[in-house]
Amino acid sequence: MEAGERSVLYHSRIWGILFIPNQGWAGPFTCVANSSCVFVNDFYSQCLPSTGVTTTIATTSTTTARSTISTTSTTTARSTTTSTTASVTSTHTTATTTTAVSTTSTAVGSSGTCAPNSPAPGSGTLKFTGVNIAGFDFGTNSDGDACGNSMDGVGQMTHFVNDDGYNTFRLPVPWQFFANYVLGAPLNMANMAEYDTLVQACLATGASCIIDMHNYARWEGTIIGQGGPTNAQFAAIWGEIAAFYKDEPKIIFGIMNEPHDIPDINIWAATVQAAVTAIRQAGATTQMILLPGNNWTSAETFVSNGSADALKKIVNLDGSVTNLIFDVHKYLDIDNSGTHPDCTTNNIAEAWAPLAQWLRCNKRQAFNTETGGGYADATCLTLMCQQIAFQAQNSDVFLGYVGWVSVAFYSILIAN
Repeated sequence: MEAGERSVLYHSRIWGILFIPNQGWAGPFTCVANSSCVFVNDFYSQCLPSTGVTTTIATTSTTTARSTISTTSTTTARSTTTSTTASVTSTHTTATTTTAVSTTSTAVGSSGTCAPNSPAPGSGTLKFTGVNIAGFDFGTNSDGDACGNSMDGVGQMTHFVNDDGYNTFRLPVPWQFFANYVLGAPLNMANMAEYDTLVQACLATGASCIIDMHNYARWEGTIIGQGGPTNAQFAAIWGEIAAFYKDEPKIIFGIMNEPHDIPDINIWAATVQAAVTAIRQAGATTQMILLPGNNWTSAETFVSNGSADALKKIVNLDGSVTNLIFDVHKYLDIDNSGTHPDCTTNNIAEAWAPLAQWLRCNKRQAFNTETGGGYADATCLTLMCQQIAFQAQNSDVFLGYVGWVSVAFYSILIAN
């Protein structure tokens, strides 16, 4: 979550799942007047204004009917319409969304226009869909300061995989926990064993598991490689973590959560390169590594602030860029912080379409590892669905998304 994770409400709008602290589902299961229940995909049926919306969404999924939604509205063949009673049941086994979301973007690559902004053949299915499992990161501030941590969410992961079709979990944890709060110290094996309990629970579900170092490019207020910890110290801890998981193909290494206010993006790229090199030298030669940019690694400014051009120079030991994926975040509220209850945008025109064009021009891919919207605004469901549909339409360059956030003490309900 951006801007130091200021929100006291951790929430997400993914497939209609609501993450509301200490609350149950607050919305109705029937559509209000002048709206209709519209089937979107195997994970979404939602109320939309009867006048329609400008975005067209179609499904390419071949799965059978998975939702029964009680409503007076007419839906597609995938939903069964019965009456006005408020009931919803659902099971999910895939992560398929979509087809058409229109945009008028004329985004260009760093060297100018290179190709029409159209998805490659075969797009339509996101490879990764999931949720952040918070807990170890609690007490971590945007200045890189961190205090006590706790573990949560083991039981939730099984639920999300079995009941909702998720296949990815991001597991935030600060650098301090790995080093037992001593800068430059080696990996603390007692702490690592505690964190590994969460990782093994994730792996046991069959999901991919993102190790997210949640420090905002800092340690206790100073920037890594730019006046703070050295690149060698940062690379050393990543090398030890990578050695621990080098034989786990479903581990994904998230180099750093939301760097911000970085004075020199090229120096930051050198820091990330040091970590990538250490991970590969430790024997983790095939796993995916996520490369974060400046400005809270915002999808909207990833190209314009120079992050994309700087990070694209990072390479594996053999000089390739295989499985080096750009890490981007984007929320749906007014300032992209994830701290407001209202949603104002689907992020397509200002963020996802331009980024898709740059990625396609440069033959690279990105992963949206944080996104979400407020629980009080019904518009969030519509806007989030549009964002997901666009990402799925452009799945040749967007690998997937991970919602922020869930832990065990949040009330969770599927509102298909």
